[in-house]
Amino acid sequence: MEAVVEKITQMQGYKLHVVETDKYKTNTLVWRMKAPLSNEDVTRRALLPYVLQSSSAKYPTTTQLRSYLDDLYGATLYVDLGKKGEYHIVSFLIEIANEKFLTDHSPLLKKGFELLSEILTKPNVSGQAFDKETVEKEKRTQKQRIQSVYDDKMRYSNVRLIQEMCKGEPYALEVNGEAEAVDAITPENLFEYFQRAFKEDEMDLYVIGDVKEEEVKTIAEGLLQFENRTPQKSSAAKVQNRTEVNEVKEVQDVKQGKLNMGYRTNIVFGNPDYFALQVFNGIFGGFAHSKLFINVREKASLAYYAASRLESHKGLMMVMSGIDNKNYDQAVKIIREQMEAMQKGDFTDDELVQTKAVIRNQILETIDTSRGLLELLYHNVVANQDIKLESWITDMLKITKEEIIAVANKINLDTIYFLTGTEAGK
Repeated sequence: MEAVVEKITQMQGYKLHVVETDKYKTNTLVWRMKAPLSNEDVTRRALLPYVLQSSSAKYPTTTQLRSYLDDLYGATLYVDLGKKGEYHIVSFLIEIANEKFLTDHSPLLKKGFELLSEILTKPNVSGQAFDKETVEKEKRTQKQRIQSVYDDKMRYSNVRLIQEMCKGEPYALEVNGEAEAVDAITPENLFEYFQRAFKEDEMDLYVIGDVKEEEVKTIAEGLLQFENRTPQKSSAAKVQNRTEVNEVKEVQDVKQGKLNMGYRTNIVFGNPDYFALQVFNGIFGGFAHSKLFINVREKASLAYYAASRLESHKGLMMVMSGIDNKNYDQAVKIIREQMEAMQKGDFTDDELVQTKAVIRNQILETIDTSRGLLELLYHNVVANQDIKLESWITDMLKITKEEIIAVANKINLDTIYFLTGTEAGK
């Protein structure tokens, strides 16, 4: 793969990351803010980016702001929330055309920066409070986002697994906050939190596209300056070591049962055996050729879907499957047998080669988009590492069968969560 050169500069209050590439037709600006997950702040923090992107001092209505984006050749602005390890991540993304491809050569990159600066530093406020109407509108939408998780039973069961598995740990907090905490947010206390976040968060600006580093630095310096800070680190959550598996069954009016199993991998991004864990997950449940897919779904016909995924910064692996309520015991048994098979080295060289090839293709596909590239680069910020993207592939391809077996034997089943229908609950 072509080497990705990420140039990082310490600016006033944040780090600037520039990737110069002519691979994309647009230039992408992403502002990321990272803070420890906390019960006190999670709901306000989840609301804040939506209030900021809704309007600003210069564009006091959403219609005016969106109209200006149209004037910038259909530039896009959106916000996102994420949870990585014990951190709550807020993202603001602006994607804007590269003027090199337009007959009008107005400085769109600078205009994109000016808009980002407007959104982040000149909100729609009166005195020490956000615009009341905007806050109330976004609070209603936030409640809908929280409710949507409960309406989507696949997402709901994964959220419930994490709540049960990580009880007492910050990671158990939902990324959109708590519905019962939304009403307590006021334009005044949200503005107070906005000021605090921009003083305390670890902040990073990524600029990816056909740009020049020096020009980007000059524009950024002129438009975005904040107080210097020592970013807050999440205090290591105390993980309870279970002597026996925590089994939770919840009954609702669902036709298809949702069986979710949570494992502690005891490995996070940056650990020497992280890449071995990636390959392990691919063989175990990550792809269509995996043991879970073949043995639980294809051979036993027990599941409508069966897969596993990693939480790279928390050291978790989640197995997700949809099953008939009556098949619970058999599905759990077969899933546990697949883990035992991995721990004994019961997988072939062909499975190993195929999995490495799929992971390699997945990484290459991910960096085909600027957003995907950013996601991979940002792992280093969360984990405080400096792992080059090229080594994701080269180190992964070197992984041996013995290293995968060693990783498999570090993994412990922690919690089984089953969302079952009312018939099975009788």
